[in-house]
Amino acid sequence: MTSVQLVFLLTAAITLYAALMVVLSKHLVHAALWLILVLAGIAVLYVLLNAGFLAVVQVAIYIDAIAILIIIVVMLTQRAMGETSMQVNRSWWLAALTSIVLFVGLVALFNQIPFLQSDAPALDVDAEVLLDDLGVSLVDVDQYILPFEVASVLLLAALVGSIMIAWPRGSASEEEHEA
Repeated sequence: MTSVQLVFLLTAAITLYAALMVVLSKHLVHAALWLILVLAGIAVLYVLLNAGFLAVVQVAIYIDAIAILIIIVVMLTQRAMGETSMQVNRSWWLAALTSIVLFVGLVALFNQIPFLQSDAPALDVDAEVLLDDLGVSLVDVDQYILPFEVASVLLLAALVGSIMIAWPRGSASEEEHEA
């Protein structure tokens, strides 16, 4: 077993354990922290696949931006939810059974698709040219700039919404005027 295979197995095991802990964690903040570990494990797997650009995007976008936003939202809404709310549904076993059946069905379905069973042809284009084309297409008005703008507005709306939920119902100055 080579060192790359050992790193892959160790990373995969840690990532799967962290993903399981995201689902089973009783506290939302802990689940968000486990999610950051899952996203970091995926970034390591991208590095092992020689996809350095995707690894950097994984760290820059998901871990830095989205995971931190999730933690902020959870911390802001924790008081609104209260500690008495139940985190685990009583019919978790039904969801687990449905997930297993869906997973087995999807694996069986994907094994029947012929082009997934063959190896992908090697690209004869330089990786730097591909990255240049990707960079141009991300800021081109006719291609992918609209989805990025929509995503930024959506994240901003989520942040503003979480602040509004966590905002105190009545401030001290309003209470003094009513009295």
